[in-house]
Amino acid sequence: MSDLTDLTMVEAKALMDKKELSPIELTERYIKAAERGQKATNAFVTPTFDRAIDAAKASQARYEAGQAGPMDGLPIAMKDLYCTKGVRTTACSKILANYVPQYESTVSQNLADAGAITLGKVALDEFAMGSSTTTSAFDPVVSPWSGPEPEKAARKLVPGGSSGGSSAAVCGRFAMGATGTDTGGSIRQPAAITGIVGIKPTYGRCSRYGIIAYASSLDQAGAMARTVGDAALMLRTMAGYDPKDSTSVNVPVPDYMAALGQSVKGMKIGIPREYRIDGLPEEIAKIWDNGAQMLRDAGAETVDISLPHTKYALPTYYIIAPAEASSNLARYDGVRFGLRVEGESLADMYDNTRGEGFGVEVRRRILMGTYVLSAGYYDAYYRKAQRVRRLIRNDFLKAFEQCDTILTPPSPSTAFAIGENEDDPIKMYLEDVFTVTLNLAGLPGIVVPMQLCANGLPMGLQLIGKPFDETTLFKTASALESAAGFNGKPPFVG
Repeated sequence: MSDLTDLTMVEAKALMDKKELSPIELTERYIKAAERGQKATNAFVTPTFDRAIDAAKASQARYEAGQAGPMDGLPIAMKDLYCTKGVRTTACSKILANYVPQYESTVSQNLADAGAITLGKVALDEFAMGSSTTTSAFDPVVSPWSGPEPEKAARKLVPGGSSGGSSAAVCGRFAMGATGTDTGGSIRQPAAITGIVGIKPTYGRCSRYGIIAYASSLDQAGAMARTVGDAALMLRTMAGYDPKDSTSVNVPVPDYMAALGQSVKGMKIGIPREYRIDGLPEEIAKIWDNGAQMLRDAGAETVDISLPHTKYALPTYYIIAPAEASSNLARYDGVRFGLRVEGESLADMYDNTRGEGFGVEVRRRILMGTYVLSAGYYDAYYRKAQRVRRLIRNDFLKAFEQCDTILTPPSPSTAFAIGENEDDPIKMYLEDVFTVTLNLAGLPGIVVPMQLCANGLPMGLQLIGKPFDETTLFKTASALESAAGFNGKPPFVG
């Protein structure tokens, strides 16, 4: 057998079903990979390797008893935004550096119930606010694409964000898959620039219960994996109605695996003219054109569509998301849980705790959000942004009268160096220019790796689907994946 880390989740599960591979053997191999990977990437905030071995032994017993679940024995990483009972959950913020939840998030519980083995909690931008995983209160995550010894490399590259620990673990092959969350592109952008698959489902498809909130009307759980099939396996397990989440939608969860390999003949793929923005690198535009041709060669038809309010998406997002963050993060006041920095008065304690506990980017977004919600500005900014949000969603619904899915770039650039954009917040925010529209409209999207660019770094393409039609997304993504045949592997692999 080749190196176990070359196996996909689907392949490994099939071998374990046939008793040709044991969960213990697979988990031990991934722990060794994760230990090596941690030294190079800083992806893990809290490794849980001892727990993983115990879980692998329990998984082995289920296989021997013929009671294995759909993800039994598969080692994954958990974004450190998911509350995990008895395991430190930090949101990569100093204010929650020692927080240990007494309850489990619904999504992580669903994965555990299906037999998935969690290797540990992986890093993110603080409270999921960022596109580089450098706003973390802990060490920045270094992309495996930086090389085998990034400390000696000329440029340490970001793994994207906010789910950068997840993308690094998956592309570096020291986790078979990972959970992510997506508020404005935080699954899809890191997937695109690390050469993996990332699926953000429809808003309401996965429960948000137990996921530390950033912007409640935009946040959505999703999966990151090396193949479309593995992402389908994970999402099928993660998704489902949850009465503990008022935004969870009670609709059946299809068997996404059944969509893999189906023909796309006769499908219509929308190509939005507004996504050909000024400054889009020629190489990324070429990848987009090549992807459209691949789908045409597979029997689909491409159609020109218009999403006229796209140009308002970024400013709309950066009004709504900080406003909701301002409200959600008000709970971190030093009184009930988390960091407390004493002062001479209650007001001093609030100021000291929040000033010391939150990083620069989080404070920036809280200030923006508080401003747009303040008296005299609410109507001018927040209410207007909500109206534009509706127009953006209507654009998509109208476009879907002409097409089945939409094909776009997911990012305006390949991975950039750590520290490269940190003195220019606007440039960093532009990383989400192709992704925030889906969160504003509540739509599903998937990123599929396509090729290595001239600089040796990966880039993918994004497919956008109709509400709760992830099945069509997986079918189209499977065809695109097959045609692209991407097999890039970063210089550093765990």
